[in-house]
Amino acid sequence: MHVRNPGARLKALAIAGLAVAVAFAAAAQTAPVRLRGRIKSIAGDSLVVQPKAGAPVVVKLAATWAVVVMKPVDVSAIAPGSFIGTTTMERPDGTGRSLEVHVFPPGMKPGQGHYPWDLKPHSMMTNGDVGKVVATPKGRMVEVSYPGGMHQILVPPNVPVVAFSPGERAMLRPGVRVFIIPAEAADGTLGADRVLIGLNGAAPPM
Repeated sequence: MHVRNPGARLKALAIAGLAVAVAFAAAAQTAPVRLRGRIKSIAGDSLVVQPKAGAPVVVKLAATWAVVVMKPVDVSAIAPGSFIGTTTMERPDGTGRSLEVHVFPPGMKPGQGHYPWDLKPHSMMTNGDVGKVVATPKGRMVEVSYPGGMHQILVPPNVPVVAFSPGERAMLRPGVRVFIIPAEAADGTLGADRVLIGLNGAAPPM
Protein backbone atom coordinates (compact mmCIF):
# COMPACT_ATOMS: atom_id res chain seq x y z
CA MET A 1 0.00 0.00 0.00
CA HIS A 2 1.45 3.39 -1.03
CA VAL A 3 0.41 6.02 1.51
CA ARG A 4 2.00 9.41 0.90
CA ASN A 5 0.37 11.10 3.89
CA PRO A 6 2.40 10.10 7.01
CA GLY A 7 -0.66 10.57 9.21
CA ALA A 8 -2.74 8.28 7.03
CA ARG A 9 0.02 5.67 7.03
CA LEU A 10 0.24 5.72 10.82
CA LYS A 11 -3.54 5.37 11.03
CA ALA A 12 -3.43 2.41 8.63
CA LEU A 13 -0.70 0.77 10.69
CA ALA A 14 -2.69 1.31 13.87
CA ILE A 15 -5.80 -0.24 12.31
CA ALA A 16 -3.79 -3.25 11.11
CA GLY A 17 -2.21 -3.67 14.51
CA LEU A 18 -5.50 -3.28 16.35
CA ALA A 19 -7.20 -5.93 14.23
CA VAL A 20 -4.40 -8.40 14.92
CA ALA A 21 -4.40 -7.37 18.58
CA VAL A 22 -8.06 -8.34 18.91
CA ALA A 23 -7.39 -11.71 17.30
CA PHE A 24 -4.45 -12.48 19.58
CA ALA A 25 -6.38 -11.38 22.64
CA ALA A 26 -9.11 -13.86 21.76
CA ALA A 27 -6.51 -16.53 21.09
CA ALA A 28 -5.08 -16.09 24.57
CA GLN A 29 -8.46 -16.53 26.27
CA THR A 30 -10.08 -19.32 24.29
CA ALA A 31 -9.24 -22.32 22.15
CA PRO A 32 -9.86 -20.80 18.73
CA VAL A 33 -9.43 -22.21 15.27
CA ARG A 34 -6.06 -21.18 13.84
CA LEU A 35 -6.01 -21.65 10.11
CA ARG A 36 -2.77 -21.93 8.14
CA GLY A 37 -2.61 -22.86 4.49
CA ARG A 38 -2.74 -21.66 0.90
CA ILE A 39 -5.62 -19.88 -0.75
CA LYS A 40 -7.48 -22.25 -3.03
CA SER A 41 -9.99 -19.69 -4.25
CA ILE A 42 -11.50 -16.33 -3.38
CA ALA A 43 -14.77 -15.01 -4.76
CA GLY A 44 -16.81 -12.23 -3.21
CA ASP A 45 -16.87 -12.77 0.54
CA SER A 46 -15.92 -16.46 0.31
CA LEU A 47 -12.31 -17.45 0.91
CA VAL A 48 -11.34 -21.11 0.55
CA VAL A 49 -8.09 -22.17 2.24
CA GLN A 50 -6.31 -25.47 1.71
CA PRO A 51 -4.53 -26.48 4.93
CA LYS A 52 -1.40 -28.61 4.82
CA ALA A 53 -3.57 -31.58 5.79
CA GLY A 54 -7.29 -32.18 5.49
CA ALA A 55 -10.11 -30.78 3.44
CA PRO A 56 -10.36 -27.18 2.21
CA VAL A 57 -11.83 -24.72 4.72
CA VAL A 58 -14.35 -22.03 3.76
CA VAL A 59 -14.06 -18.67 5.55
CA LYS A 60 -16.69 -15.95 5.13
CA LEU A 61 -15.05 -12.53 4.95
CA ALA A 62 -16.70 -9.63 6.76
CA ALA A 63 -17.68 -6.55 4.79
CA THR A 64 -14.75 -4.64 6.31
CA TRP A 65 -12.15 -7.38 5.78
CA ALA A 66 -8.56 -6.35 5.24
CA VAL A 67 -5.13 -7.81 4.58
CA VAL A 68 -2.23 -7.55 7.02
CA VAL A 69 1.28 -8.17 5.70
CA MET A 70 4.00 -9.59 7.95
CA LYS A 71 7.16 -7.76 6.85
CA PRO A 72 10.66 -8.71 8.01
CA VAL A 73 12.32 -6.21 10.33
CA ASP A 74 15.79 -6.05 11.83
CA VAL A 75 16.34 -7.96 15.05
CA SER A 76 17.10 -4.63 16.70
CA ALA A 77 13.31 -4.10 16.76
CA ILE A 78 13.34 -6.47 19.74
CA ALA A 79 14.41 -3.72 22.12
CA PRO A 80 13.72 -2.89 25.75
CA GLY A 81 10.28 -1.31 25.97
CA SER A 82 8.89 -2.92 22.82
CA PHE A 83 5.98 -5.38 22.91
CA ILE A 84 6.41 -8.67 21.10
CA GLY A 85 4.82 -12.04 20.56
CA THR A 86 6.98 -15.09 20.02
CA THR A 87 6.33 -18.76 19.44
CA THR A 88 8.74 -20.84 21.50
CA MET A 89 9.80 -24.36 22.28
CA GLU A 90 10.54 -24.82 25.94
CA ARG A 91 14.06 -25.88 26.98
CA PRO A 92 15.03 -28.15 29.88
CA ASP A 93 16.45 -25.20 31.82
CA GLY A 94 13.07 -23.45 31.88
CA THR A 95 13.84 -20.89 29.20
CA GLY A 96 12.29 -20.80 25.74
CA ARG A 97 13.82 -21.00 22.26
CA SER A 98 12.08 -18.76 19.76
CA LEU A 99 10.73 -20.05 16.44
CA GLU A 100 9.55 -16.61 15.30
CA VAL A 101 9.04 -13.11 16.68
CA HIS A 102 6.35 -10.61 15.72
CA VAL A 103 6.70 -7.02 16.89
CA PHE A 104 3.48 -5.13 17.63
CA PRO A 105 2.94 -1.44 16.87
CA PRO A 106 3.50 0.95 19.81
CA GLY A 107 0.60 0.92 22.24
CA MET A 108 -0.66 -2.52 21.19
CA LYS A 109 -0.42 -5.15 23.93
CA PRO A 110 -2.69 -8.06 22.95
CA GLY A 111 -2.89 -11.54 24.40
CA GLN A 112 -0.42 -10.93 27.21
CA GLY A 113 0.81 -14.12 28.82
CA HIS A 114 2.47 -17.47 28.21
CA TYR A 115 0.14 -20.15 26.82
CA PRO A 116 -0.04 -23.16 24.48
CA TRP A 117 0.23 -22.55 20.74
CA ASP A 118 -0.04 -24.90 17.77
CA LEU A 119 2.69 -23.92 15.32
CA LYS A 120 4.49 -27.10 16.35
CA PRO A 121 3.65 -29.82 18.87
CA HIS A 122 4.22 -28.53 22.42
CA SER A 123 5.00 -25.00 21.26
CA MET A 124 4.02 -21.99 23.37
CA MET A 125 3.14 -18.37 22.66
CA THR A 126 4.56 -15.59 24.82
CA ASN A 127 3.23 -12.05 24.42
CA GLY A 128 4.71 -9.34 26.60
CA ASP A 129 6.95 -6.36 27.20
CA VAL A 130 10.63 -6.69 26.40
CA GLY A 131 12.98 -5.98 29.27
CA LYS A 132 16.66 -6.84 29.27
CA VAL A 133 18.17 -8.00 25.97
CA VAL A 134 21.58 -9.71 26.16
CA ALA A 135 23.69 -10.79 23.17
CA THR A 136 25.07 -14.33 23.52
CA PRO A 137 27.03 -16.61 21.16
CA LYS A 138 23.77 -18.47 20.39
CA GLY A 139 21.60 -15.40 19.86
CA ARG A 140 19.81 -12.82 21.96
CA MET A 141 18.47 -13.71 25.38
CA VAL A 142 15.33 -11.64 25.88
CA GLU A 143 13.29 -11.09 29.03
CA VAL A 144 9.58 -10.94 28.21
CA SER A 145 7.25 -9.80 31.01
CA TYR A 146 3.47 -10.11 31.24
CA PRO A 147 0.92 -9.87 34.06
CA GLY A 148 1.84 -12.53 36.59
CA GLY A 149 5.13 -13.65 35.11
CA MET A 150 8.31 -13.27 33.11
CA HIS A 151 9.97 -15.63 30.65
CA GLN A 152 13.52 -15.70 29.34
CA ILE A 153 13.65 -16.54 25.65
CA LEU A 154 16.59 -17.19 23.35
CA VAL A 155 16.14 -15.69 19.87
CA PRO A 156 18.61 -17.48 17.53
CA PRO A 157 20.12 -15.47 14.65
CA ASN A 158 18.13 -17.27 11.91
CA VAL A 159 14.70 -16.76 13.48
CA PRO A 160 12.26 -14.63 11.42
CA VAL A 161 11.40 -11.28 13.02
CA VAL A 162 8.41 -9.51 11.47
CA ALA A 163 6.13 -6.52 12.01
CA PHE A 164 2.56 -5.77 10.94
CA SER A 165 1.89 -3.65 7.86
CA PRO A 166 -1.39 -2.86 6.04
CA GLY A 167 -1.89 -4.70 2.77
CA GLU A 168 -4.34 -4.66 -0.12
CA ARG A 169 -7.18 -7.03 -0.91
CA ALA A 170 -5.72 -7.69 -4.35
CA MET A 171 -2.82 -9.44 -2.64
CA LEU A 172 -5.07 -12.41 -1.91
CA ARG A 173 -5.04 -14.85 -4.81
CA PRO A 174 -4.77 -18.63 -5.27
CA GLY A 175 -1.53 -20.03 -3.92
CA VAL A 176 -0.85 -17.27 -1.38
CA ARG A 177 -0.08 -18.58 2.10
CA VAL A 178 -2.25 -17.20 4.89
CA PHE A 179 -2.75 -17.26 8.64
CA ILE A 180 -6.25 -16.60 9.99
CA ILE A 181 -7.82 -16.79 13.43
CA PRO A 182 -11.48 -16.97 12.38
CA ALA A 183 -14.51 -16.70 14.61
CA GLU A 184 -16.73 -19.76 14.71
CA ALA A 185 -20.47 -19.16 14.57
CA ALA A 186 -23.04 -21.29 16.37
CA ASP A 187 -23.73 -23.20 13.17
CA GLY A 188 -20.04 -24.06 12.76
CA THR A 189 -19.31 -21.65 9.91
CA LEU A 190 -16.12 -19.59 10.09
CA GLY A 191 -15.80 -15.86 9.56
CA ALA A 192 -12.93 -13.38 9.60
CA ASP A 193 -12.25 -9.70 9.09
CA ARG A 194 -8.45 -9.93 8.80
CA VAL A 195 -6.18 -12.19 6.75
CA LEU A 196 -2.45 -12.30 7.47
CA ILE A 197 0.07 -12.98 4.72
CA GLY A 198 3.85 -12.89 4.43
CA LEU A 199 5.89 -10.58 2.25
CA ASN A 200 6.61 -11.74 -1.32
CA GLY A 201 4.99 -15.13 -0.85
CA ALA A 202 6.51 -16.00 2.53
CA ALA A 203 4.28 -17.79 5.01
CA PRO A 204 3.22 -15.77 8.07
CA PRO A 205 5.63 -17.24 10.64
CA MET A 206 3.27 -17.68 13.57
